[in-house]
Amino acid sequence: MRKLQVDILGLSTSPHTNGAYALILYEVEGKRKLPIIIGGFEAQAIALKLENIKPPRPFTHDLFKNISDAFGLRVNEIYIDELHNETFYAKVICELNGETHEIDARPSDAIAIAVRFNAPVFVSEEIMDEAGIKEEQKEDEGDDVPGEPEEEPEPEESVAMQNSPESKLEELQARLDDAVKREDYEEAARVRDEISRLKGIG
Repeated sequence: MRKLQVDILGLSTSPHTNGAYALILYEVEGKRKLPIIIGGFEAQAIALKLENIKPPRPFTHDLFKNISDAFGLRVNEIYIDELHNETFYAKVICELNGETHEIDARPSDAIAIAVRFNAPVFVSEEIMDEAGIKEEQKEDEGDDVPGEPEEEPEPEESVAMQNSPESKLEELQARLDDAVKREDYEEAARVRDEISRLKGIG
């Protein structure tokens, strides 16, 4: 399974997310972005470290770093390696006394740890292929824009097409393209998950 290195582009939110954020990862040697929906606490933990703001008392991830330093535990890398039912899974790959250990973690916690250890973050190629969003998607497709029929169908045919899974996919793809264009990655992540659900049903 090939690993792709990613970096943090930033965090985005919208007033409709009930406190959730989209953590945006980008492919270091590519053009795709991977939005992952995370909670507000984890988003704050990542943002504080990225902005070099030190809280008056250590957060949970700071405490993990302090304990690790005290006992000589080193975090080598973070690997987001699984995606099941729209949920991402990650591993914290660390080393202690010459032995390597893989510890299961949520991607949000794993990345909050990674920024404290300056550890690289990797994503499996399969996950990037499935859930990654390509910035130039609309331009690359040229005239083949999803949801744009070549001919105007008859009214009855139009109704049937609107209710078909293919038409729904085209509509969602157009919404995904629009969200990426507006850099609304939280919306893009939700639309991407809808597309995954619809393809799973089909």
